[in-house]
Amino acid sequence: MFDKLGQLLNLAKMAPRLQEEADRLHQRLGQVFAEGDAGAGMVKVRVSGRMEVQSCTLSDEALRLGDREMLEELIKSATNQALHKVRQLVAEETGKMMTGMGLPSGMGLPGLT
Repeated sequence: MFDKLGQLLNLAKMAPRLQEEADRLHQRLGQVFAEGDAGAGMVKVRVSGRMEVQSCTLSDEALRLGDREMLEELIKSATNQALHKVRQLVAEETGKMMTGMGLPSGMGLPGLT
């Protein structure tokens, strides 16, 4: 019990540095990107580390098909793939920041992922 209390007190002392590092991380995440594709490249989606869709590209072939439901599924699939990849990158960046501060990378502090 006292160990956990000591960890919390130590974390409270680190709060200013933690906030500073979190701000740097947030800036870096704007420069982290992942891409997902579906339908053998008919749909490509690019997402930033801030979980914002940066672009969605549809091939001429995808447009010629004229199948709205299939196109919607391809967009959804490519977007989910890009989000999955970027979440992994964000977790890696967050882990680097946490271990750089001497904290366990899986601590799961609010606002950092």
